[in-house]
Amino acid sequence: MNQPVKNEAKKSQPDSAAKLPGVAAISLWLLLEALIGVAGVFTHHFASHASRLAVLAVATLLAVASLGLMRLQRWGWALALAAAFLTSSYGIYIILRFHQSNYWVMTLVNFVFFFYLVRPEILRRLR
Repeated sequence: MNQPVKNEAKKSQPDSAAKLPGVAAISLWLLLEALIGVAGVFTHHFASHASRLAVLAVATLLAVASLGLMRLQRWGWALALAAAFLTSSYGIYIILRFHQSNYWVMTLVNFVFFFYLVRPEILRRLR
């Protein structure tokens, strides 16, 4: 008789982030991309004031997406999904337009993370 009670207790527990190691990796990757952008602003790699503000705004959104994804919130998932798609699209644009092949790694990693995030199992575990 104790067996069904244990199974019911396990079913009622919410899924934790520990069961989703890919989500933790994506969150860390988004934080890394945000830190790279902030470091670029502080080391004056961007010429105009407008471009610095744009990079800081994108870095802020990446950091917020990372926080929301770590907390397994749906808005964090949506922001992380958009961030992965948009940064990979930006990477493709840079590769094709300016022929900078050093963006391949970032682009491929973001595509892999995008395809991981659209899996139905990931969406089911979010709050």
